[in-house]
Amino acid sequence: MMGVVLLSDLTCPACGHVEREVMPTDSCWFFYRCKGCEVVLRPQAGHCCIFCSYGTVRCPPVQADSACC
Repeated sequence: MMGVVLLSDLTCPACGHVEREVMPTDSCWFFYRCKGCEVVLRPQAGHCCIFCSYGTVRCPPVQADSACC
């Protein structure tokens, strides 16, 4: 996965808190607890993971044009 960006800023839709996370290359995150308000984020309809829904950068498999989890 050369050229794939692994850092993404997740923005909570409930409180607006932004947290930078390192995306895994071997798994997807389907749930994420906001560090600002503790709401649990889940992917939006049509998205494969929380990075594709709430991140500034899509997940590594999507960046590499391959199937996501």
